[in-house]
Amino acid sequence: MSLITPDFGLLFWMVVIFGIVFFLLAKFGFPVITKAVQRRSDHIADSLQAAQQAEERLANMAAEQQKLIEQTRVEQSRILKEASQAREQMIAQAREDASAAAEKILEDARTRIAAEKDAAIKDIQRQVAMISMEVAEKVVREDLRTDADQLALVERMLEESQRAGLS
Repeated sequence: MSLITPDFGLLFWMVVIFGIVFFLLAKFGFPVITKAVQRRSDHIADSLQAAQQAEERLANMAAEQQKLIEQTRVEQSRILKEASQAREQMIAQAREDASAAAEKILEDARTRIAAEKDAAIKDIQRQVAMISMEVAEKVVREDLRTDADQLALVERMLEESQRAGLS
């Protein structure tokens, strides 16, 4: 008996044992193996689908993130513009307030100057009236018919006013 050229009996028993093993494998082994392969195939398909969904979500999130960044830039630009406008309004309001305050101060100064001017004019008028009365009083007391008398009176009055001004 040689393994290279088997006998008919050996060949028969080998075919019978192979058939029994094949039957047992077909009945009990192949379904388990095919179920395991099918489960593995389903798991791989599910994993691929989940990966594809994750990739789509990631792409959506990237687009959403870009949209949010753009909205943030627009909002930032709007806020800066509003702040600039508010600053300009504040500056304009401050200028108006300062101008109004300056105008009020000038008006008050003009009023005070006018009042002081009026008071000075009244004081000068009072002094002129007093001097006129003094001159009239002195003229009335003396006779001023000649030019020499008039000149002497004027010189005397000037001396008296100078003495009165010095004292």
